[in-house]
Amino acid sequence: MASRPAAVVVVPSTRKPRKQTEPHRLLRERAAGVLLHVTSLSGGHGIGDLGLGAHRFVDWLHAAGLRFWQMLPIGPVGKGNSPYSARSAFAGEPLLISLDGLVDEGWLKRSEIRRSKGLDPTRVRYPAVQAYKSARFLLAFERFAAAGGQKRKTYRSFTDTHQHWLPGWCSYAAGADGTTADYHEFLQYVFDRQWTALRKYARKQEVSLIGDLPIFVSPESADVQSNPELFRLDRQTGKPTVVTGVPPDCFSKDGQWWEHPHYAWKRHVESRFEWWARRVQLLLARFDVLRIDHFVGFSHLYEIPGNAKTARKGRWRRTPGRELLAELRRRFGTLPFIAEDLGNVTKAVNELRMDFGFPGMRILQNAFGGTGDSQDRPHHHPADCVVYTGTHDNDTCEGWWCSLDQSSRDRVCAYGGGAVGRGTISEAMVRLCMTSPANLAIVPMQDVLGLGRAARMNRPGVTSARNWSWRLARGEASKRAAKEMRKVVEVSGRSG
Repeated sequence: MASRPAAVVVVPSTRKPRKQTEPHRLLRERAAGVLLHVTSLSGGHGIGDLGLGAHRFVDWLHAAGLRFWQMLPIGPVGKGNSPYSARSAFAGEPLLISLDGLVDEGWLKRSEIRRSKGLDPTRVRYPAVQAYKSARFLLAFERFAAAGGQKRKTYRSFTDTHQHWLPGWCSYAAGADGTTADYHEFLQYVFDRQWTALRKYARKQEVSLIGDLPIFVSPESADVQSNPELFRLDRQTGKPTVVTGVPPDCFSKDGQWWEHPHYAWKRHVESRFEWWARRVQLLLARFDVLRIDHFVGFSHLYEIPGNAKTARKGRWRRTPGRELLAELRRRFGTLPFIAEDLGNVTKAVNELRMDFGFPGMRILQNAFGGTGDSQDRPHHHPADCVVYTGTHDNDTCEGWWCSLDQSSRDRVCAYGGGAVGRGTISEAMVRLCMTSPANLAIVPMQDVLGLGRAARMNRPGVTSARNWSWRLARGEASKRAAKEMRKVVEVSGRSG
């Protein structure tokens, strides 16, 4: 999902300030983590995966004194390779499957996964990766099936547990690529095995995983195909009658037109939000904490006519988010959620977040523009929030600094003092992030390493093959980088 302006709307009131419900236990302690999507890991075969590279990154986090690894959504990517336009709210992205793991299982030979000249170690080239890995996935599936793998107890247990979404996804995926439903069932089984192994290893190293729950799904998704009654679609064409987005803002003069279909909320209420509950249940089985993307949408959503070409003409409509969150809390207890409360934040949004005990977000790159005393400046951060130098939609700190006017730079220097002058702007921003009063500080790996704008993950509203494709270079997550990070973590009181 593209970023929204991050300035929090402060509503004057003569009433006593609302007290926030206590957050989940994992979000109460002072700690730190890194934002890095799995695809951005080094190694693998043209893309970061769930194999050795992921396990080694967990080791790096542990060595750096970091207790959280935050990722982007892990569903099958959709248009533009965006993880926020996933083709399923339940399935895992098959390209994250480690081929080395398939060798370890005995379904591939080591000689069959030699690197191809068409794979780029510095960027994810999705068409090339898809072609390379799919051929080997099919070979592994044939051997698995020939050996009677579908009769395995673990396989039957997996398919039985996920009956509510797995057949729909497999039918959808098979229709899209001309393979079979059994083949896609196998891929999800392997994904689940490798993910479970990674999470088990992370827990052993005392690293918690933060996932990302996009509020919307893609119109070309298995969810819409399998459950059309849950979305506002034209009965004859099946196309959305209203789509999602945000009004014109600093990112786009025409607004942001996301094209995701809006929910038929009445149907969700009638089912006591069963689809949502199953979705959250699966994500809580994969992650320790969830970031709720576009949390504003649990209070109100921006509706754009389905036939519109821009987001200029739309309207805000209330949603039953409070009822939905209450049902989730009834089923799962205290929810380990982080609210991405950026954008059109109103009093109702703030109260909803506080009533359920969800820490909000503060973005340091938004703290020094203009002349006002921004709520993103560290001295305004409450303990119950999560501070970031920037998100996946922001430039790196080095790139951001290059884009600032002189008055904004002066404000950064005045605020950061000697921290700005002694090192790079990335080092200064990481230090401001870590010394914030916020309980949790998350730094994109690009800023940990002080990388420039070429390492930016996404440019909202801009169609580019470079979006979502950045990868760590081999050796960048070094022992030295871990040692330097650990010093900052410890001096700011965030070590475990």
